[in-house]
Order: sequence, then structure tokens, then C-alpha cells
Amino acid sequence: MIKYFIYCRKSSEDEERQILSIEAQLAELKEYAKQNGLFVVREFIESKTAKEPGREIFNQMLSEIEKGNTQGILAWNPDRLARNSIDGGKIIYLVDTGKITSLKFPTFWFEPTPQGKFMLSIAFGQAKYYTDNLRENILRGIRQKIRRGELSAKAPIGYFNEPRLRTIEPDKKSFNKVKKVLRAFATGNYTLTKIQSKMFSLGLTNKDKKPLHLSTIQWMLANPFYYGHFRYRGEIHQGSHKPMISKKLFDKIQEPLKNNSKPRHKKKDKGFLFLGFAKCGECGYCITADRKIKKSGREYVYYFCTRKSKTHNCQQNRFFAGRKFCRTSKRILSKSFFA
Repeated sequence: MIKYFIYCRKSSEDEERQILSIEAQLAELKEYAKQNGLFVVREFIESKTAKEPGREIFNQMLSEIEKGNTQGILAWNPDRLARNSIDGGKIIYLVDTGKITSLKFPTFWFEPTPQGKFMLSIAFGQAKYYTDNLRENILRGIRQKIRRGELSAKAPIGYFNEPRLRTIEPDKKSFNKVKKVLRAFATGNYTLTKIQSKMFSLGLTNKDKKPLHLSTIQWMLANPFYYGHFRYRGEIHQGSHKPMISKKLFDKIQEPLKNNSKPRHKKKDKGFLFLGFAKCGECGYCITADRKIKKSGREYVYYFCTRKSKTHNCQQNRFFAGRKFCRTSKRILSKSFFA
């Protein structure tokens, strides 16, 4: 008797729709198996798109079939198994090699014959064509929205997505608050941290009612959406939404933002030759150095352990090295102090 695996899949991101669809598939397939006397040994359920290869549960099922644990698959339709050429090719190859001897679908007829495999490849091809065509239609719709000056994305803070018109409109609760923040930052008197505190005091927070991350604020300050444009795939397009500020004020904001983004200057080298490679011979931690100038005007350099170890109490004393010694580096340092 041929053993069958039941495979159910749903690619929708809506969790409730996934559960209902998979439950419906499973109920129909169990009823179909009962009516046709099919021996089902295991059920594989997956909520993931089949547009691209790499489904974990699907690959696990094929691995079990390759081991010879079963010879048949029961699914609602061929497009549940594959919507890409790689996964579809795997199924057909397993049929060619005799690993799969039976494929059952309530909505599709199949037999492991040359004609049956040809029709199965057509069904997989139709599923891929549907996916590719759907993607092209979506991209065409996005391009048309861009021509109309509409951004197909989540509205930035200060705006909201209008579900009925599918446009981005000003948010009455936060629009003027964000406008106030942008004007304040343009003065150059605010750092990102200070503007973060100001936004928090105005009630501009994240979903958890916590201050916005600095990276989010930095992205907001550099977003051309606020002066009536929007960025799509690296290009700036004219928007049809209501601008919050002028282009002149936006350019004014970029200058303090650029200064806030500059990397900090590294500390100047103070001439301590042994820092960075010498370590304490007792606890293994790095050493630090200090320079002292005596009343006579002579300058001395002292090296000593940072003593940052929390588990070992380092007993090393300060190690003295004269200025001349530090410049020449000809003597060998104490083995008890340096590793």
C-alpha cells in the first residue's frame, strides 16, 4: 500500500486567514483520503510563500521521501507544492527516479506517465506565471502611483495612511508637533539627544510609549517627504501630499544634522610608546601611562596596570621609565610586570 504525506500551505501574512485556509485544506484532504482509501502517515503544514525556494517544512518532507519513508503526496493543488522552477523540478525529478509514485490532488489529475509529468510541469509553470504576472501588475501599479505623486509605503511620523483613498494625509494629533520639532532643530541649538527629549516631551514616542531611537530621528530629519517630495529607489520624486515645511527650511536642517553625524576626533598621541602592545605580566590586562614633570623641569613617564580585573587583585606597583628610555626603547622591561 502506498503511504501518503499531506502537505498544506498558505502564503498570506494574515494569521487568521492562514489558519482558516490551512484548516479548510486539511479538512478537504482528509475527506478526500477517506473517500479514496488513501493511507496517510503524516501531515506537513506550512505558512510560507512558495515564490522562492527554501521552505524548511517542504524540504523536510522531500527529505523523508528521498529516504523512502513514503511514496506519495496529497495536496490541494500543484501550486501548493511549488510556485518556482527549482521546487517544481525537485518534485518532477523524484517522480522520474521513482521516489514518488503517486501525487493526488482533489482539483488536478496526475499519473506518473510521460503525459502526466508533462501536464504536471505545465501546472507548475502556470503557478509560476501567475506569481510573476502578479508581481509585474503590482510594480506597474506602484509606478503609476509614483507618477501621480503618491508614495506606496508606511506614512512617516506626522502623517497617516488613509485606508479608503490609499493616500498619505496629515495626522491632526502629531502634524504640528513634528513641524515644531523640525523648526527647532533648524536653529542649530539642538543635538539629536536633545531633540529626542523634546519629541518625548511633546508625546512623539514609539509604539511602546518610549523615546524614539536616534537613528529614527536622524532618518526623519533627512526625509524629503516633509517638504513635499519622496525618495523611491534612490530617486527623489514630486509628491502630491501636503508638505510640512519648505525646501529652504529642509536645507537648513541638513547642516546641523551633518555636524551631528560627524565622527568624533581621536585623542592625540601623547607619546607613550608602550601602550597598545604591552600587558601586565600578573593579571594580563593592558597598561596605562602617566607623565609627571618635576620642579626641576625634568619629565618622567610612569607605566602601570589598569587593574580592571574583577577576579584578580593585581599587586603590581607603578613602573618608572625615564624620558630618554622611552624614546630609545633599548632596555628590556621587567618580566614580572609585562607579559
